[in-house]
Amino acid sequence: MPQKPEKQSRKGVSSTSAAAVSAGIERRGLLLVLSSPSGAGKTTLAQRLVESDQHIAMSVSVTTRTCRPGEVDGQDYHFISEAEFASRRDRGDLLEWAAVFDHHYGTPKKPVMDALAGGRDVLFDIDWQGAQQLNEQLPHDLVRVFILPPDGKTLERRLTARAQDAPDVVAKRMKKASAEISHWPEYDYVIVNRDIDESHANLSAILIAERLKRRRQLGLMRFVRAVTDQL
Repeated sequence: MPQKPEKQSRKGVSSTSAAAVSAGIERRGLLLVLSSPSGAGKTTLAQRLVESDQHIAMSVSVTTRTCRPGEVDGQDYHFISEAEFASRRDRGDLLEWAAVFDHHYGTPKKPVMDALAGGRDVLFDIDWQGAQQLNEQLPHDLVRVFILPPDGKTLERRLTARAQDAPDVVAKRMKKASAEISHWPEYDYVIVNRDIDESHANLSAILIAERLKRRRQLGLMRFVRAVTDQL
């Protein structure tokens, strides 16, 4: 489930990415989902994409786990109680939710739907369970990308090097990795994260191509008519 990348300023916005959405044509936003086993690099890729592209923002999830050092409530996650989580889930206020390592995570529905209608893109750092639930509700808005590590040893090394979890938690994540990776065929795109710069470039290319799909450019018909009227 989600790991929210830390907030960073947006510098060096890709001119190509901006051009893909700045033609003045009304469009519907999209939901870009990144999934991977822990340690494969999806959180780093999400962080880079948000920093390099001003037209996409991270979805801020709710979670029942405690706030970690350096995290800010409402920016990294919305930290809520188990009772509040259950209430939101039962009211249908969550687009997707799952239990991961003894905690619950979920995506608030209203801000996502508002973003889509306003032509803004939303980035999700979630697992395969969340991706499946989003696909059930918003299949035409969803773009799914699975991030694979180059090999198992690299995955283990990354988990150990980041020093965020106790050894028993690292072992639990490694054990779960194989089951998570088995879901890669459910995704639209797969990136093997051998090099973070190359992976970021590939992810940006996917986003640009999906923005330009005809069905998402809602104002394209009016634009074409205006062009032909001038001929």
